[in-house]
Amino acid sequence: MKFIKINSYICALKLINRLLIIILLQKMNTIKKGLLLLALSVFMSGFSFAQSSLKIGYIDSNEVLSIMPVTDSLQKELKVYSANLQKQLKTMMQEYQTKVQAYQNNMGTMSDLIRQTKEKEINDLQTRIQQFQGSADQDLQNKQKELFNPVIQKVKDAITAVGKENHYSYILDIAQGVVLYYENGDNILPKVKAKLGIK
Repeated sequence: MKFIKINSYICALKLINRLLIIILLQKMNTIKKGLLLLALSVFMSGFSFAQSSLKIGYIDSNEVLSIMPVTDSLQKELKVYSANLQKQLKTMMQEYQTKVQAYQNNMGTMSDLIRQTKEKEINDLQTRIQQFQGSADQDLQNKQKELFNPVIQKVKDAITAVGKENHYSYILDIAQGVVLYYENGDNILPKVKAKLGIK
């Protein structure tokens, strides 16, 4: 396990603070110098202590989800659900194409009333197809949430438990792109897998 090392950052801050102290000391009288030096020393020791006790871990939540046994069956279920929606859309599209083709083939022999009726049917079907596409997308997203939210919550609970048990200050999810540098952090994936009973 590795900790994110902030030592170089702390050293740079200490150096900058010492330089500032020297500059300020040159410009202040003796009593003020002592008080300022004391205050800055207390501040720096507190800052160093706070930085050294910081424990940061990282995890790729997508990797955890991908190795969970239930994920495959949920993805298959979602794929079947999506295929049914696509089948319905395909049926509607075929009906639309059939009506358009029949309209184009018979347009010359239609009376104005029949032509207007067929055009209205085609336009209504086109509107229904567009509405179905929009609602199907939303329906698929809702189904995905319904299936995966319990699994995601279980992973979140395991991550929280690992964080508490191992005294982490922060656990960063690199799958969400919330961290730019994580090489020196602790990858808690093995501990979360153990918490979830995954080998």
